[in-house]
Parts: sequence; C-alpha cells; structure tokens
Amino acid sequence: MSSEPKKQQPRTLVSAVLEDGSIIETLASRRDRVVSLIRIHGGAVETGQTLDLPGFGTVRPYSPDNSLLAHGVVQFPSAREEYESEVDLASSIRQFIHRYADLSEAFEEAATYYVLLSWVYDAFNELPYLRLKGDFGCGKTRCLQTIGSLCYKPMFASGASTVSPLFRIIDAFRGTLVIDESDFRFSDERAEIVKILNNGNAKGFPVLRSDVTPGKDFNPKAFDVFGPKIIATRRSFDDRALESRCITEEMTGLPPRLDIPLSLPETFHTEAEHLRNQLLSYRALWRDLLVDPCPDRDPQLEARVAQIFTPLLAVAVAVNPEAKERLYQLARKTSGTLKADRGTSTEAQLLDIISELRRDSAPLGIKDIAERFSARFGSDAYRSVTPRWVGFQLRSRLSLLTVKSHGTFVIPDSENAKLQTLFLRYGISQVERSEPPIEGDPLAGEF
Repeated sequence: MSSEPKKQQPRTLVSAVLEDGSIIETLASRRDRVVSLIRIHGGAVETGQTLDLPGFGTVRPYSPDNSLLAHGVVQFPSAREEYESEVDLASSIRQFIHRYADLSEAFEEAATYYVLLSWVYDAFNELPYLRLKGDFGCGKTRCLQTIGSLCYKPMFASGASTVSPLFRIIDAFRGTLVIDESDFRFSDERAEIVKILNNGNAKGFPVLRSDVTPGKDFNPKAFDVFGPKIIATRRSFDDRALESRCITEEMTGLPPRLDIPLSLPETFHTEAEHLRNQLLSYRALWRDLLVDPCPDRDPQLEARVAQIFTPLLAVAVAVNPEAKERLYQLARKTSGTLKADRGTSTEAQLLDIISELRRDSAPLGIKDIAERFSARFGSDAYRSVTPRWVGFQLRSRLSLLTVKSHGTFVIPDSENAKLQTLFLRYGISQVERSEPPIEGDPLAGEF
C-alpha cells in the first residue's frame, strides 16, 4: 500500500534578510490581531499569511495568540508606510519622544538617532546601549516606554519574573531589548543580565546555556543576544567594560515638564505604531547604504567610546551632517566621565603615587609605593596596605612587571613606555622636575 508523502509544515519566521537583499518582517496589528509577513525588495512588496522564500521554503509568522504578541511584550509595525524624508522622520521621532518623556536636549537627540539605528542595527558589528540612570520615581520607566516603543521589534522585559526566558526571546526575535534592571530582585538575576549585556553589543559572542533533553541529558545551546538595548538602572555597573558601552542619561528626579502627560493616552500607542510603520520603510531603504562616517577618529575619545559611537554617527550623519559635532560632544562627555571614574580607582591611586615618585626622581620600589599609598589612601583601603598587596595590584590590575633588584622589588625601566600609556588612560598628569629629591626624605628609596 503506497502512502503519499507527508506535507511539510510551514516554518515559523520573525524576520530575515535574503541573499538578494530582500527583507522579511512581521506585521502585527494591535486592533484586529492580524499577524502576517511582508517581503520588501526595492519597489516590490509582497505580503501574506505565508511566503515562499528561497533557502527557507514556506514560512509563516508567529500566531496572534502567542502570549508574547498578545500581551504586547514584543511589538511590530502593522503595515508599511512611506515618509517624506529622513529629516522629517527624525523630526517626528524626536517630537514623539519630547511629547512623552523629559530628557536633556543632548540625550533626546541621541535617542532619536538610536531609534533609527535600532532599525538597521544588523548592518553593524558593534552597538552602544542607551542607559537611563537614577533612583525610583525619576521617570526612567516612562523613558523606556517612549523610546522603546519606536525601536525595531522592541522586547519589553520589565516585570519579568526570571531572566532565563530573555536569552530565548532575544535569540528568537532579534529585536531591541528594553529592560529595567530593578525588576530583577536577586543578585544572580542581575549577574545573568550582565552576561546578556556583556555579550550583546558585538556580533559573534553568543551566550551558552544548557537545555535539558527528555532523557535528562544536558544539551549545550548557543543564544545570539546581539542587538540594541535600552536599560534603566539605579546606579552604575560594577563592570567598567560594560559601563563603557553605555550612552547614559543621569535622571535628575525633578518633576517632569508640565506639558508631559502623567498617564499615557491611547493615542500614544497609535502614534508609536504609525512611526514604526514608517521606520519599516526606513529599514528597507537604508540597511545596506550606511557607511562609517568618521575614519578620522577624534583623539579625545577613548577607543571603546569611539567604537560604540560610530554606528550612531553613521545613522545621524546620513540624516543631518550637522548632528556629527553635537554627537561628538556627547561622546567626549562620555569619554571624560569614564576617565574621571577611572581616576578614582585603586589603579589610578597607585599610578598617581608612581607618577609622584618619577617626578621626584625616586626609584620605583614596591615598598616605597606601598608606604606612600598607605600614608595617602590607607584610611580608605578595605585592607592593610603591604608591599605584597601593592605588587599584586600592579601585576594583576595594571599588568606591570616587577623584578627583584638588590634585595627589593621594583618596577624596571623597561616598563616606562607602558607607564606612559597608563598615565594617559587614567588621566594622570606628568610634570617633570629636574631638581633632585630632598635630602633625607624618609620616603625616597634606594636600589
């Protein structure tokens, strides 16, 4: 008895970029709960409940009954709408943000271009994060709602009970994560969020998790968490590398402008959907056209800051070349803040002592560094300052070599070039003094 081959079920797809440049996106209407797919290639547009795509076969969107869509956890455009020009589109985005959120002028402009960046983020290898920092009641949540609702496939994680679904949601939808860190109460949850944020700003760094198979075996799986992210935190991150990936707005906690509604009206969602529809057209047009606008890197910027601002500058300059200098000013402020924060660290304090010894033409003995460090910063230290502790800090935190000479450990002259780089990185001023150290100085060491 012959049997007909079983018909293959359509594959579920959220979005894709095909080899011919076509983009596939999900359309979802809040009002009539209709979900479909759209294919855009140049001037050609195709929509339907299913699409036949080369390399994918027959595909369909998520069901409108999917809880993430039904509850607005993930949001999409509902149709493709044209816009007059990129300048008009950026102006409409900024007016929307200004109408519902109270932000500084510089951050408001950066947020406007970040919305645009989120719709073409997959054209870049690195991304910055937008971060709102402040205590309870300072307006962070409203800013998350306002900016996030315009971004590419926003995934609102506020109020999530656990972190574990976030890896799967980000990997499945590949959109913009909008997250309030204070919603996650436990330290292990915050540690998981940091893993997402540390791995999610550059391509090629998936997070590895273990799925349990029906046979109770552990199956390692890689989750792609790369994508734009808008974060609200009460304080700075302990991880300085993560801190350097953020474009931050310090929320003042002052009452918002009187023209900002205390509760979001229904028109908020309608306006946001209308702008997402126009931004879909922006993605179709601009995803493959953006280039690095600033090969001549500003020497005032730290390398990490220059790296994360480059995609934002690419988007902004394509819309308005005059925005370049204003964003550079924000980048310089970000770079200066990082350098100032670094300047209060233990590493900076040790380098300050070393700089002082060099200025006084004194040998860079570990014992001498420990004595001066203890005299100046010992009252603030969490433990006793010993030469062994200082030597460990120099080697582990600053990667400085220490060698034994005439019975004492010193920083050799071969480390001078590295020291100059560290002085510059930590903002330690170098003032050379030609006169010899004062005779009888009890802190002057000898080889």
